[in-house]
Amino acid sequence: MSATNIYNQFKQKIIKIVESIDFHTENEISCDRISVEPPRDPSHGDMATNAAMVLAKQVGKPPREVAELLVAAISSQPEVESAEIAGPGFINLRLSPAFWADQLSQILQLSGNYGRAQVEAGYKINVEYVSANPTGPMHVGHCRGAVVGDALANLLSFAGYDVIKEYYINDAGSQIDVLANSTFLRYREALGENIGKIPEGLYPGDYLIPVGKLLAKTYGDALLDMDEGERLVLLRETSISAMMDLIRGDLAALNVHHDVFFSERSLHEKEGNSSKIGDMLDEMRAQGFVYEGKLPPPKGELPQDWEDREQTLFRSTDVGDDIDRPLVKSDGSYTYFAADVAYFKDKFDRGFDRTVFVLGADHGGYVKRLKAVAKAISGGKTQLDVLLIQLVKLLRDGQPVTMSKRSGNFITLREVVDEVGCDAVRFMMLYRKPEAPLDFDFAKVTEQSKDNPVFYVQYAHARTCSVFRQAAVELPDLDISDDALKNADLALLTDEGEYGLIRKMTEFPRMIEQAARSDEPHRVAFYLYELASDVHTHWNKGKDQPELRFINHKNVKMTLARLAMLRAIASILVSGLSIVGADAPQEMR
Repeated sequence: MSATNIYNQFKQKIIKIVESIDFHTENEISCDRISVEPPRDPSHGDMATNAAMVLAKQVGKPPREVAELLVAAISSQPEVESAEIAGPGFINLRLSPAFWADQLSQILQLSGNYGRAQVEAGYKINVEYVSANPTGPMHVGHCRGAVVGDALANLLSFAGYDVIKEYYINDAGSQIDVLANSTFLRYREALGENIGKIPEGLYPGDYLIPVGKLLAKTYGDALLDMDEGERLVLLRETSISAMMDLIRGDLAALNVHHDVFFSERSLHEKEGNSSKIGDMLDEMRAQGFVYEGKLPPPKGELPQDWEDREQTLFRSTDVGDDIDRPLVKSDGSYTYFAADVAYFKDKFDRGFDRTVFVLGADHGGYVKRLKAVAKAISGGKTQLDVLLIQLVKLLRDGQPVTMSKRSGNFITLREVVDEVGCDAVRFMMLYRKPEAPLDFDFAKVTEQSKDNPVFYVQYAHARTCSVFRQAAVELPDLDISDDALKNADLALLTDEGEYGLIRKMTEFPRMIEQAARSDEPHRVAFYLYELASDVHTHWNKGKDQPELRFINHKNVKMTLARLAMLRAIASILVSGLSIVGADAPQEMR
């Protein structure tokens, strides 16, 4: 993917070396499992490879014997200072100072493009996330999926893919009629009627009060005498529009902005005598995936709504699902699954090579049926992946938080963002793997300490900026422009801490590739924290060792080299934080 991934570069070098060695075997040698990666312990070297371990069985020799053959050839590479065999046959490499200086130079030259990958031109990915019912404000349960989905889309875009961020508006179900009736109640309240306690089954939140007032101002009391069917259509339209404005505002506060808002109703609406769902049924029937038949009764006690009848079914068992799925209800209306199939067909028709759904962990049962739909619709030509996001538990100083000032029965996303800030919410929602539950403590995410990851990372960037401000004051005649930094003598950077920082920076492209390939945006947050930790550690060393400080009045060339290193660090922190969706502040007070 990326020309800047030095670990991939060395892997290819080692594969060429393997291909050039005569191992005196007739076996076909496979290099697929060879890896080159940073060693877990930096004292072991700059890179480690398992090549000898992978090849040993294939060539019929002990791993260390294979390693000796490889080490002799690897050591001849100009970038390699030494190659040593460790343990049962791993090979540790130490690379030359010139190599690291060259890598730092590349980071400076590429600046914000360092780590960006090159992939197949025009490869289109659709990432659908949040997709909450438009029946009220976003609550904290939507927050983690929104952040993970948005950061994943940012990551895939950074990795070179053509990405569309999509929100599926569930505006065709029975919950929309409940919303409309709830709005009508608030409309009557706005006209002066005492509506009393909100009836069970309607939405009680105060967020519908402004919608009721808007209707009263616009229509007066005319809705009271309007035909019920006509009124319901108007109430649906007004309520959905108001709720989507509310949801877009909540998402914007979280720095989430979708490219496409797709309406479920558009799948049901007819153009002429047909709808998108109807067209899908006709097309899939012609391919043999839609048929009339009976489903076997579910195992165990029969549900009350079970119907032993002939019905329209999707033959999803032919493409990996557990059972065939109903498409039409007994009243002639379409099932939710029918809309799901038509929706995926619409995505496929829009030319996406891959689709990603970000769903709550309670949707685990949907994964197999969605993959079956993708296989049936595309004939296996497109890839569908599902990320399941675990719950978030809100805490305040370790104690659970459950009540909301605004909704009465759930914490809104906006309340969380307003209290701790967008950056803290986004970073912390990514600071655990999405499949693991997350404890979000309001007190922890606002403290200024190493234990608060977002503060620690943003403070590292602010510190790099502070050095440049200090240099401008203390060395006013020193040219610290980007051009000057790109031409600095980077060979002057010889301290082990400086090498460590450069090594950590060069892991960025590899991390981007791995995170994009595995749909794991949390890796970006983990990496940023590690890089920030190295920055702060090296900064603190300068307190005790003045010769390591970034500004050296007696050696401006060294100062320029160290400022160049800081500029490179800052550019990676900015790139990583932009993927997370957080700012990189120049000052923190």
